[in-house]
Amino acid sequence: MLIACKNLETTTGSMTLYVGDRIEQVPETLPHEVLGKMGAPPKSDVPVISPDKLAEADGLIFGFPTRFGMMAAQFKAFFDATGGLWRTQTLAGKPAGIFYSTASQGGGQETTALTAITQLVHHGMIFVPIGYTFGAGMFEMEKVKGGSPYGAGTFAGDGSRNPSELELEQAFHQGKHIAAIAKKLKGSP
Repeated sequence: MLIACKNLETTTGSMTLYVGDRIEQVPETLPHEVLGKMGAPPKSDVPVISPDKLAEADGLIFGFPTRFGMMAAQFKAFFDATGGLWRTQTLAGKPAGIFYSTASQGGGQETTALTAITQLVHHGMIFVPIGYTFGAGMFEMEKVKGGSPYGAGTFAGDGSRNPSELELEQAFHQGKHIAAIAKKLKGSP
């Protein structure tokens, strides 16, 4: 998933990109037969994004499921296709954040963040963590909650768990936080 702030708007979803009034998803890299054997849900009819669309955003928030402590291969393949943007440093100076989903608490939320930051750095993007700006929600110990100072997160379990209200609040906070920074960087009041 990728959330792009265009005109400082944000949205949420799954493996998708939001630019203004368009929602797009990164290309699937696995054959249909493999997806079927994995029990993967059917793909939506949301259009597939091309890397050049990233340049249209004022700010970006990348979100993805974790696979063995890293972003899913589909998103890595998408980043690998951004070589032309890297060569021209088209994305340099754009604020960018990340959020993630893991199956369990030991599933690699922080390692996913740390390994994803390299993609942003090579493009010259400005990594915008949420730090502890979410306040007391960052210290919640009574409820299951994903996320860290690197970005919002959720625990998906076997895929049947939806994000909790607290996780959704943290994600919304992150979107507002990055949009505010994008606005400052653009020089908007």
